[in-house]
Amino acid sequence: MLPCWVTLPLHPTAEWEYVCRAGTTTPFHFGEIITSDLASYNGEKTYGVSPKGEHRRKTTPVGSFRVANSFGLYDMHGNVWEWREDHWHGNYQGAPTDGSGWLENSNNDNDNHYRLLRGGSWGNLPRNCRSADRYGYGSDYRFSKFGFRVAVS
Repeated sequence: MLPCWVTLPLHPTAEWEYVCRAGTTTPFHFGEIITSDLASYNGEKTYGVSPKGEHRRKTTPVGSFRVANSFGLYDMHGNVWEWREDHWHGNYQGAPTDGSGWLENSNNDNDNHYRLLRGGSWGNLPRNCRSADRYGYGSDYRFSKFGFRVAVS
C-alpha cells in the first residue's frame, strides 16, 4: 500500500510499445514465437508455429523467466495486462504522433470510460501477448489479470 501522498502516473501506450519492443519488429521482443518457457500465458494454446506448453493459471514473480528485453525489462509479454494512460479507441485515426497519451475522444467510441491495457496475461491466448496487441476495459474494473508497471524517469 502506498502513502496517500504518492501518485504514480500511467504511461502512454506508445511508450509501452516502444519499451516492450526494445528495437525489435517481431511479435515478441524475443522473436517470432512464444513459449511457456519465455512468458506466463495460456500455454495450452499456440501462436503460429509456437509449441504448446504450460498454463500456470496464476501470476508469476517478476523475472521468473530470466528473459529481459534489450532495455533490461522483464515480463513485457504475459503475466498481467498493464493499464495505460490512453483511453480506448477502436482504431488509430486521430492518434497523437508525439508519443503522448491519447485522452481525447473525438471519434466518440467509448465516452472515455475505457482505458487501454497492453501485454496480455497469464490467462490469455498467446496472440494477446504480442507487442502490438491492445485491449480496452472499464477503468474502474478490478481483475486478477490486470495490473500496472511502475516506471522511474
